[in-house]
Amino acid sequence: MSARVRVKICGVTNRADAETAIELGADALGFNFYEDSKRFIDFRAEAEWISSLPPFVTRVAVVVSPSLEQAREISALPWIDMLQLHGGESPQFCAEFAKTGMPFIKAIALRDEAAAANTAEFCTRNILLDAFVPGQFGGTGHTVDFALAEKFSAQNPGVALLLSGGLTAENVAEAVRRVRPFAVDVASGVEREPRKKDRGLMRAFIEAAQSA
Repeated sequence: MSARVRVKICGVTNRADAETAIELGADALGFNFYEDSKRFIDFRAEAEWISSLPPFVTRVAVVVSPSLEQAREISALPWIDMLQLHGGESPQFCAEFAKTGMPFIKAIALRDEAAAANTAEFCTRNILLDAFVPGQFGGTGHTVDFALAEKFSAQNPGVALLLSGGLTAENVAEAVRRVRPFAVDVASGVEREPRKKDRGLMRAFIEAAQSA
């Protein structure tokens, strides 16, 4: 596991927020291509500025239950480094998508211990644990169950675990110490208003995460 937890700022909707997050030390940025999300952006309309971001920052396309054709189309974009499957994608879907060779993250809504019992079947070692909220797919501000996440982490040392769900500058250090994830993922926890990240909150979050 990395000696320093990585930080992913998710739900980035504009160039200014992306550049600020990078300046403050974010390792990855998430762009939501799910049309029902309040942080949705059109990847065709926003291609120019996303493609101009520094190559050392991982650019992650977040999708929810896409068709295989849609997933392949997005993964073929030269300025996307990784896909995040954040819906009800089946193990069979993941196995087919894995054939593209594009790295991907499979998100799991951590409803209970059984929800994350068989993550190996998703054909990726990049597993994101998020809070379970019925009918919603991330970015809710609800806090993930740290105890369940901690148990999963201990039982799955080979997983590159990303922890998400209600993380803020106030609780992320505890989350890192308890769960020991490869990375932490935040969206609403660094916003003061919808679709706009806050510089101070991002700075505090990244510093708190990395201090742990």
